[in-house]
Amino acid sequence: MALRYELIDAIKRLLKAQRMTYAQLAPHLGLSEASVKRMFSQQTMNLARLETICEVLKVGLSELVAHARGDSEPMSELSEEQEEELVGDPRLFLALYLALNRWREEEVLRRYTFSKPEWIGLLVRLDRMRIIELQPDNRAKLRTARNFRWRENGPVMRLFARKLIPEFFQRPFEGENEQILLLAGMVSRPTGALLKQRLNELAREFDTLMAHDSSLPVSERVGLSLVLGVRPWGLPDFEKWRRRDTVESAPRT
Repeated sequence: MALRYELIDAIKRLLKAQRMTYAQLAPHLGLSEASVKRMFSQQTMNLARLETICEVLKVGLSELVAHARGDSEPMSELSEEQEEELVGDPRLFLALYLALNRWREEEVLRRYTFSKPEWIGLLVRLDRMRIIELQPDNRAKLRTARNFRWRENGPVMRLFARKLIPEFFQRPFEGENEQILLLAGMVSRPTGALLKQRLNELAREFDTLMAHDSSLPVSERVGLSLVLGVRPWGLPDFEKWRRRDTVESAPRT
């Protein structure tokens, strides 16, 4: 069964490499684009369709298997379908968060209301989604890279923008490990590019520190969320005094 998921993932990579969309593949299979999307998202594909797809991609089954088995590079981001499945099931999203932060099974069952079968079931789903590799004793080996990021404007980031970010800023940043800084000013374009570079460096440092502490038990760690962002922006109330003929050309205050 695991090989089937590996083959489907390999097909997705080959489709992307050949710049072939689901809509372009659909006529070869006698299906609608929606049916093809569903087939890939649910990972249900019979041998006949697998052979047809191989013909379209001009690869043999043995070559596809080799391509699937040779994929060992960690994922830097998930697919659109994977993120949609996570957003659609908060329990599954939580399970991934715990796996990414290397919670052990006994810690999960002690801190959360999951039963052991429920927790194993969630890990199995993540394994089928090819996000983790489920190992003996229900240990989760991550398939994601250490600098893993959510898709730009993907399902997870849209969820953050719609719900999580407003909630994030609702209460004061007054507790331990809490701080917020609001800085505004006018800079040159090269300085703006430098600030973006520094934010990326801080994000990498956060990843490094998180990896360093990942071997510690949960009782010695605290869950932190770091929001980094920079953009041209001013208070919306200021806009009422801006001349309409200078809105596009004038720098933001």
